[in-house]
Amino acid sequence: MRKRTAWLSAVAALAVAAPIAAVTLPASAASPAILPVTVTNNTGRGDAVHLYVIGIMNGRWGSVNSAGAFSPWPAGGLPPTPAPDVSIPGPGNGGSTTIRIPKGLSGRVYMALRDKIKFFITPDGFVQPAPWAPGDPNFNTLFDTSEFTFNDAGLWLNSSQVDFFGIPHAVTVTNGAGQTKRTGDVVNDGRNKVINAIKAQPGWERSVITRSDGTVLRVLAPGKATDAGLFPANYLDSYINSAFAAYTSRTLTVVPRSAEPNRKFFGRTVGNTMRFTDSSGAEVATVDKPSTSNVWGCDGVFNAPNVAPFIQSEVRRTICTALVRGTLGTSTQEPVLDANAFYKNSAANHYSRIIHANMADGKAYGFAYDDVGGFESLVNDGDPQRAGIILSPFGAGGNPPVTTPPTTAPPTTRPPTTSPTTPPATQPPAGTTWAAGTPYAVGQVVTYNGRRYQCRQAHTSLPGWEPPNVLALWLPL
Repeated sequence: MRKRTAWLSAVAALAVAAPIAAVTLPASAASPAILPVTVTNNTGRGDAVHLYVIGIMNGRWGSVNSAGAFSPWPAGGLPPTPAPDVSIPGPGNGGSTTIRIPKGLSGRVYMALRDKIKFFITPDGFVQPAPWAPGDPNFNTLFDTSEFTFNDAGLWLNSSQVDFFGIPHAVTVTNGAGQTKRTGDVVNDGRNKVINAIKAQPGWERSVITRSDGTVLRVLAPGKATDAGLFPANYLDSYINSAFAAYTSRTLTVVPRSAEPNRKFFGRTVGNTMRFTDSSGAEVATVDKPSTSNVWGCDGVFNAPNVAPFIQSEVRRTICTALVRGTLGTSTQEPVLDANAFYKNSAANHYSRIIHANMADGKAYGFAYDDVGGFESLVNDGDPQRAGIILSPFGAGGNPPVTTPPTTAPPTTRPPTTSPTTPPATQPPAGTTWAAGTPYAVGQVVTYNGRRYQCRQAHTSLPGWEPPNVLALWLPL
């Protein structure tokens, strides 16, 4: 589950940015106090690269210099005042630059090509660029961000397309055992494929933003395109109505934790509200019918305190996820974990669909809760020794390297190999039911939720490593 962090926006008093990871793992005293992060430029462009490390440390907003030293922002004003230039010179095409992140920092790495980003500060924070707004000072700046949290429990680093798709980039983490996890790579010529597919999708083409020199700056997520007046504000309304109506006469079962299959909640729609009960029949959560805007942002009616026992928050994020992916209304249980069922509803989220289809491992942050079911482009490790951000080619090229899944945390990338097109002469045996805490050998077959999987790499299973969640370890049969 991910924590959402508020960031000030240039066009609104407060904007909720893409979520920043907050997961608890055993603390590792071995991780360095300052983590080296290598930024590699494979864009194929000759632009200057400007890097920024900005976030919160000890409750204060600030920036980090190239040596990894954190400095709180000076006092800003209202209206916001220009921030100091805290850019770090980045690598030229084909080169690399190492930046450093101090332990205890949660924030973003900004990567800008050609032009520097204009930041502004307020008395208690800073103004996040809002490039979907034509009046924003950074509207014509080509940039993107990676989000991170680095603390005593480890590193969480992800690429994000929650607001827009601009500079695709992979993220990596290498632990003390020398194991590297990598995700976020686009397929060959992936940036152009995303842009061209969005342009070819009727009604979505205006969300592609192009600079006067012909450079495509970004593709806006549907919520941001709506904010900019480039996309219909009622796009999902009819679908939302039909999806909610589907459960007036049948029950929706929500199982929010894959590792706890017996933790179930049962929902029915009453009027404009879905009401959920536990196995005893006691009402434990409600979800009011959302607007299209609520769904795109997973906010409004989906907001809930993230406090124990977490039922309200987990149910609401599950329902929002189902609406964004288009499975609500036809499903009897959520979350649906079969990606083949996503984005096939009457008002499909083609933005997220197209981005996922053009990622080398199928993973991306196409919306705020894309981590539900493990579809997010995130790497994490409890023993990080170094990390990386690799800016992908703007044209052809950029095949990601093969990485070795770890033995201490679930892999975040699928192997680049595909299933053989010719079935083996003899089919594997039916197999036993998958269970956590079990050692599995290569070739061993298990069943999970009625489907068979064959072990790709020897490992001992853990809760959360269910076969459909870690396809780097299990081949669906």
